[in-house]
Amino acid sequence: MAGDKDMTALVKAVADSPRRDNSVYHKAMAEAREAFAKAEIELGGPVEVRTKGKLKRNGDYVVKWTFRRVT
Repeated sequence: MAGDKDMTALVKAVADSPRRDNSVYHKAMAEAREAFAKAEIELGGPVEVRTKGKLKRNGDYVVKWTFRRVT
C-alpha cells in the first residue's frame, strides 16, 4: 500500500525535523497576559483591547495595544 509508506515517510520526516524554539512566542504571550491583568487592575474591571500594527521602514513590526474598560 503506497499510502501507508507515504504516511510513514511523512511521520519520520516530522520526527526527524529540528524542533522550533518557541521561547520568544511564550515570552510574548506571558507579557500579553500580564498586560491584560494590569489593565484590568488599573481600569477597575474587565477590558477590551484594540490593536494596530505597522511595518516600519527598518523592518520592525510594531503593534500598539489600546485597552478600554468594558461598560
